[in-house]
Amino acid sequence: MAKSMKKSESNPEMVHSPLVTYASMISLLSLCPPFVIILWYTMTSSDGSILQTFHYLYYNGLHGFINIWPKPSPTAFKLIATFAAFEASLQLLLPAPTVYGPISPNGNRPIYKANGVFAYFVTLITYLSLWWFGIFNPSIVYDHLGEIFSALIFGSLVFCVFLYIKGHLAPSSSDSGSTGNFIIDFYWGMELYPRIGKHFDIKVFTNCRFGMMAWAVLTVTYCIKQYEANGKVSDSMLVNTILTLVYVTKFFWWEAGYWNTMDIAHDRAGFYICWGCLVWVPSVYTSPGMYLVNHPVHLGTQLALSILLAGILCIYINYDCDRQRQEFRRTNGKCTVWGRAPSKIDASYTTTSGETKRSLLLTSGWWGLARHFHYVPEILAAFFWTVPALFNHFFPYFYVIFLTILLFDRAKRDDDRCRSKYGKYWKLYCDKVPYRVIPGIY
Repeated sequence: MAKSMKKSESNPEMVHSPLVTYASMISLLSLCPPFVIILWYTMTSSDGSILQTFHYLYYNGLHGFINIWPKPSPTAFKLIATFAAFEASLQLLLPAPTVYGPISPNGNRPIYKANGVFAYFVTLITYLSLWWFGIFNPSIVYDHLGEIFSALIFGSLVFCVFLYIKGHLAPSSSDSGSTGNFIIDFYWGMELYPRIGKHFDIKVFTNCRFGMMAWAVLTVTYCIKQYEANGKVSDSMLVNTILTLVYVTKFFWWEAGYWNTMDIAHDRAGFYICWGCLVWVPSVYTSPGMYLVNHPVHLGTQLALSILLAGILCIYINYDCDRQRQEFRRTNGKCTVWGRAPSKIDASYTTTSGETKRSLLLTSGWWGLARHFHYVPEILAAFFWTVPALFNHFFPYFYVIFLTILLFDRAKRDDDRCRSKYGKYWKLYCDKVPYRVIPGIY
C-alpha cells in the first residue's frame, strides 16, 4: 500500500486558498455531470439557445430536468464498450517505438508505446469504412448521443471510484499516496502513473485514446449526420470538421510530447483528469459541431477559406511552440531557435530524495514572448473552428470560454509549481520573460 505523501506533494494543486479550492472541487463534482446533459439538450433540442433551455427549466423545475436527462441505454453502453475495447486493443497491440517519459519526483520513469498516430488513422479509416460499406451508420451515434453522454457520466464516475480504490490498495508505482482527504484524493487522484498490468497505461487511454479519439470520431459523426439529413454538408460544418481534425491530428503527431506536460507528468489520475477526458472532452469539446448538425450556416467560399486558413495557421503556431521546446530539450539546448542559438537559463533543483538536478529554461523564440504563449494560438484555433456557427447564440462558444479559463488557470498552476521547483532560477526566468500568457498584456 502506498505511503502517505509528504505535505509538499500532497496538495500540488492547492494554489488557491483552501476554501476556494474545496468550493471549486465540490462545485465541479456536482455541477459538471448535469451541465453535460444541459449542453447536449441545448445544442440538439433548444436550437443552441441557453435562454430557451433556461425558460424550460424555470417553468418545469427539477421534474423538467429529470425528464430531459436521457437514461443510459443498452445501445449506448454497447457503443461505448465497443469503442473503448477497440482503442484499448490498438493501444496495446499496434507496433510502436518505445518512448520514455520524464523522471517523476520519486525517481520513476514511465515507458510508453508511441503508436498514437497509427491508432488515430486506423480508427478513422475503420470508422469511415464501416459507414462507406454500409456496415455501420454513424448517425446511430448521434441519435443516441444523450444516452451515450449519460452512460459516460455514470460509468466514468464508477471508473474514478475504481482509481481511488486502486490507488489505496494496488498502486502501480511509488508516485502515489493519500492526502488524508477523500475529496482531494478522489478529485485530483491517488496515482501519477496508474497502469493495469505492466503495459496498459490508464492516463494514456483516458486522455489520448478515448478522449481525444472520441473528439475526432464525433466530429466525423456530426459531419456525416448533417450529410444524411440534408443531402449535403454545409461549408460551415466543413470548416469546423477540417480544423478540428487538423488539430487532433497535430495532437497525435505530437503525442509523445504531450506525455511531458502537466496532464501526464504532474496531474494525478482522478476525477479532474480522467472523468474530464472520458466525458467532458467528448461532450463539451465537440459542442460547436454538435450545434452545426441542425443549424448549417452558409459562409461563402471567401469567408470559409479565410477562417480555415486562419485556424490552420493558429494550429501550426501552437504545434511549432511545442516542437521548439521539445527540440531544445532533446538537444540539451544545442540547437537553433529562429535561426540563432537559443537564449536560456541553466537552472538546478532538488528532488524529494535530496538529489540535485539540472534543467534548461528556454527564453527565446516563442518562449521568449511569454511563459505560456502556446496557449494563445490554441485558444484562437478553438475560436476559428467555432466561429462558422456565427453569433446567433452564445452557447456554441462555451468551449472557447471554458478553454480560456482552463488554460489561464493552468498557466498559474504551472508557474506556481515551477516557482516552488526552481526557486531563484524561476525568478530570473520571470525577469527575462515577464509575461505569463499574452505578450505585453498578461
